[in-house]
Order: sequence, then C-alpha cells, then structure tokens
Amino acid sequence: MYASYTSGSFTFVLTMTDMSRHPTKIVSSEHLVSETSAELSEFEYGLIMASNAFNRWMVRCMSAAGAKDMTAIEVSLLHHVSHRERKKKLADICFVLNIEDTHVATYALKKLVTRGYVKSEKTGKEVFFSATQAGRDLCLRYREVRESCLIATLKESGLTNQQIGEAAQLMRNASGLYDTAARAAASL
Repeated sequence: MYASYTSGSFTFVLTMTDMSRHPTKIVSSEHLVSETSAELSEFEYGLIMASNAFNRWMVRCMSAAGAKDMTAIEVSLLHHVSHRERKKKLADICFVLNIEDTHVATYALKKLVTRGYVKSEKTGKEVFFSATQAGRDLCLRYREVRESCLIATLKESGLTNQQIGEAAQLMRNASGLYDTAARAAASL
C-alpha cells in the first residue's frame, strides 16, 4: 500500500509497508531520472535540500552570533578569509571556494570591508584580503553558536564522525564530477 502527494515539481511517495528495509527514492525532477543512474537524481535532490538548509543555517547562525543580514556567500567568505590568518587574493579565494563568478565574491568582500569584518590591502597590482579583529571575533562567536546548536544536534542525530567524513568525501568527488560535466556542457 502506498500514498503519493504532488506539490509543484516534487512528488512524494510514501510506502506503508516495510519502509525501513526498502526506502523510496525521492527525486525533484522525474523527467531527469536516468535509466543508468536513478540514484544520481536522488543525490541531486539531496544536494538541493542540503544546499538550501546549509545556506539558511549559515545565515541564521551568523545572525545569532550578532551579524544580522549577512548572506551565505558573505559568511563563507568571512570564514575563508579568516582561515589561518593569512592574506588572500581574490583569485585564490574563488578557487578554494569553487566560486566561478568573481564579481559575486568581489561584491560580498566589499560589503564585508564596509562592515569592518575584512580589510583589503593593495600590494603592487594585487589586492589581498584579511580578517580584521572584529571579523575574527565574529567568527569565534559563530563557532560558539555552532557548537551549541549544530554540534549538539549532530550528537543527538546518531550520525558518526566517520559517516560525516565519508559524506564529505562523496561531496568533494561529486563536485569534480559536476565540474567536469559543466566543462563538457560549455563546449557543446
């Protein structure tokens, strides 16, 4: 026995018998499901959900840390610029975070400079970015909120650090897969 519910482009199917042993695959775009790998469509739906949840989490965590109205990209950039307390060039920042549109990063960095969390220094023709003390302090407050909300929830979830590490490796591998496919699509 099963029940199905359709909302927009999403179809949810709930099986009433034996759900724990045979989980139903959930995809957001049935027209993209490949006979070769239906699991890839299921993975992509998971990526969409995880990406939106993670972006929402970063914004709300930063808000709880004291910085209201920051975007997810600004939060990511502040954390990366603060990483290892070294000056970083825009090209290197974009490379490490896999940001293709440098103008998006440039705009977000300018906003962080204006807010006093990041400083920029020009050396020759290059501009280097680094976190200010206010930016580093904000990152530490973010960490405190993260520990009390996210890490506490992780402990209760039953997920192990090994599972989290394996998922991280899978996502890095998938990133390479999608980058390769994007290059192939750009050449069509």
